[in-house]
Amino acid sequence: MSALVVFSHLRWDFVFQRPQQLMSRFALQDKIVFIEEPVFDADSNFVDISSPCPNVQVFRPHTSVTSTGFHKDQMGVLSVLLNNAIQEADMGDYCAWFYTPMALPLLEILKPRAVIYDCMDELSAFSGAPLQLRQLEHALLTVADLVFTGGPSLYESKRSLHPSVHCFPSAVDAQHFATGSNGANAHPELAELGRPRLGFYGVLDERLDVALLGAVAQARPQWNFCMVGPVVKIDSALLPHHPNIHYYGQRPYAELPAFLAGWDVCLMPFALNDATRYISPTKTLEYMAAEKPIVSTPIADVALLYGNLVEIARTPDDFVSACERALDETASQSSLRRHLMRQSIVSLSWDNTVKAMAQLIDMTASRGASGSTKSASMSASVESSLSARVLTSY
Repeated sequence: MSALVVFSHLRWDFVFQRPQQLMSRFALQDKIVFIEEPVFDADSNFVDISSPCPNVQVFRPHTSVTSTGFHKDQMGVLSVLLNNAIQEADMGDYCAWFYTPMALPLLEILKPRAVIYDCMDELSAFSGAPLQLRQLEHALLTVADLVFTGGPSLYESKRSLHPSVHCFPSAVDAQHFATGSNGANAHPELAELGRPRLGFYGVLDERLDVALLGAVAQARPQWNFCMVGPVVKIDSALLPHHPNIHYYGQRPYAELPAFLAGWDVCLMPFALNDATRYISPTKTLEYMAAEKPIVSTPIADVALLYGNLVEIARTPDDFVSACERALDETASQSSLRRHLMRQSIVSLSWDNTVKAMAQLIDMTASRGASGSTKSASMSASVESSLSARVLTSY
């Protein structure tokens, strides 16, 4: 397995999810350089380097360019900063890994053995997505050697666009979340809340159905709703603020099992919109590892993969009824559900995912194009994809 130079739109110290799960495991085999989007610094240009776990270096570029993200205006500064930092990291043979097509122009400074696109979300459908993202994804699909997708919906969307697309749905660190099945491990901050407690953790953004959450909380004022996670890209004033809804903000990954341990039902109240059309929520299997009843809106990948174990409900009335069924489980129903959940997740580990990905990467890199060929191919592809278009700002 080669080292990896990874470009990510998500920061390492944000919500711990697919990029961190995968890269912390790939780091057991070789070096990882994880390059985040730049942050604004009016005074100087430099790369802040940290090491959150063994063999992982996180590069956070600081630039005086005001455009946000991997914007085209950033590329001149970033090319110089990152070229120097990567050389100093002494990566040896490496592959380039992209979570965002917006970073694709930076491939020009690299000489990777292979190029990998891990498409974990349909970023172009998110609020505020750059207009040039679709064109850059087209270019990335042209030069990538391997494409991974975060679930079957994304796989079906991308499979005809590249000759080597592989579906790797969200997996789980079952051991980490297993302690969430024991109520004695409940987070102390939940002690003041009565029962039942229904909980969600994750990013609170345009994917959350705030109207549904508010309606369900209003319909059952005796239930306590626990929302754990940062508010991103939406005004927190738009969130429902009924007395029985409790917001805990972003919490470390290590604390999540303790919240699960104190909940009676786990929720996935996602809106049904463009941003959720292709999602495959990591939390589904994490909830299952804690052996909790789950109620979700009809997200395609959830219904397809786990519809036999997750209560699916669309309207507020249906959601309330599904939660009531979960709360009213008999002992035998609970025992059967837990058994089936354990069976379902037994082979769905991040360790197994990394092993399968590494095999594909090794096979591809051993016969891949040279770094110089990749860079030339990328330049031609980007020029071809974008020459007829004007790249607008964010």
